Amino acid sequence: MKTYYYDHCASTPMLPTVIDTMSELMKLHYANASALHQAGAEAMKLVERARTSIAARMGASSKEIVFTSGGTESNNLAIKGSIYKVTRVSKHIITTAIEHASVYQSVRQLETMGIQVTILPVDHLGRVNPDDVAQAIRKDTVLVSIMQVNNETGVIQPIQEIGKIISKHSHVRFHVDGVQAIGKVPFDWAGSGVHLYTGSAHKFGGPKGMGFLLVKEGVELAPLQSGGDQEQGIRSGTLNVPGIVAMSQALRLTIESRENRRQRMYEMRRQLLELVSRIPELVLNGLSSSDKQFNENDYAPHIVNLSYPGMKPEVIVHMLEKHGIQVSTQSACSSKSLKPSRVLLAMGFDADRASGSIRISFGDEHSKEDIEILGERLKMAVAKLKPLERKQ
Repeated sequence: MKTYYYDHCASTPMLPTVIDTMSELMKLHYANASALHQAGAEAMKLVERARTSIAARMGASSKEIVFTSGGTESNNLAIKGSIYKVTRVSKHIITTAIEHASVYQSVRQLETMGIQVTILPVDHLGRVNPDDVAQAIRKDTVLVSIMQVNNETGVIQPIQEIGKIISKHSHVRFHVDGVQAIGKVPFDWAGSGVHLYTGSAHKFGGPKGMGFLLVKEGVELAPLQSGGDQEQGIRSGTLNVPGIVAMSQALRLTIESRENRRQRMYEMRRQLLELVSRIPELVLNGLSSSDKQFNENDYAPHIVNLSYPGMKPEVIVHMLEKHGIQVSTQSACSSKSLKPSRVLLAMGFDADRASGSIRISFGDEHSKEDIEILGERLKMAVAKLKPLERKQ
């Protein structure tokens, strides 16, 4: 039986040309980019060329790119680096109840150290109200951290509107986790009012273990690790030259094809929702075309979150895998906890619905025929699970 991978939110397949590029660079450019000899200088040229390319794709300057090991490190650096840099005693952070664990747990960790934290609620669609952000800002607020696209439901937050609110408060920095947005949802760095923006290579066809943090010129961060002076002294550590160059290539390819890919994925999302509507046991966690306020552009095109209320998520996942379908529950970082989804609970759903959720996320390799097969396999899996409903 052919296996279909629908877990792009957890990690995307590396693009074949990116694999080739990275493999070749690992053979030829193994020198440390910080070394003074010729081989080191050549490696650093590749790094700076990649930095310029990434900056161009993101609408930033090359000085605003800081290379990291991925989204988790970038989020930690943005949040903790902002807090540690401020010397005053009273410090306050604003975030939401639906952030990725690397943001949510970072904030909670800081809270144990005496940092004041405001966790904003979201509505039943998972959206934060910009007015809530405005009302939460205080004189001691250091940072607001709100993701652009939710990694479980795909809902898009009103980043532009929130950015305008924060721009009225010069003492506040705005961090956006853009990991699930890059290559799928447009973003205007220059006009966004965002000071810090997170990207992760393996979410857009690049290698795992590579990411970047956009840092607006003039914004200072305290480094989280001591060592060398790499990355303007913000992020010490030997530069991963093949990974950096591969990430820049993957970003270029995904940005250049974004609009065509985006429309194609929206078509597949509509197709999947139509097929799911024929399976009464499954419910959509988010906006559907039957809602009066429906606007397709409120959601990223590649994510669909469904629940089988009362059914354990691992049972659903394993049954689907028996039918050749690979999906996830919650985010990959939280999927093994088997606890109800914190995101869905925050949206107001009960524990049954928040516990029995699966996340389907697709990408470039999928076709309309693949989505048709996905719908059929979902129906087959539910039919086999139905006798177990009362036993769960």
